[in-house]
Amino acid sequence: MNSLFILIIGLPILEILLMIELGGVIGALNTILLVIFTAIVGLFFARIQGLSVLQKGLINIYKNKLPIYELISGASIAVAALFLIFPGFITDTIGFLLLIPITRKFLVSLILKKKLNKKNNINENVIEAEIINEDKKEDDT
Repeated sequence: MNSLFILIIGLPILEILLMIELGGVIGALNTILLVIFTAIVGLFFARIQGLSVLQKGLINIYKNKLPIYELISGASIAVAALFLIFPGFITDTIGFLLLIPITRKFLVSLILKKKLNKKNNINENVIEAEIINEDKKEDDT
């Protein structure tokens, strides 16, 4: 909870500080135009990448394969588009990194590996056993 709170408060502060510093170097109007330009270009590339991932997912469905990578990749493209809509250069950098297929594949593999490790750790803690009830009934005869 604390890390989310720090992210919600800290990220906009960092974005504003970075925009002020960059505005001092290249000018306020150029900074605003750069933010708008990165949003437009990022959304354009998000659209292209999204359609590509959708096509690959449909091909996998046609081949009777589960499109797990495509689902996670599509979600990361949606998050990238959201980051690109937010004004700022830190979120734009994160958004562009999520749009690049190589970095997206790396992040998806990390997520899947983490989930598989968590699943395997749960299975390692389970001890399988069989209960044998040996009640000997004595005959009263």
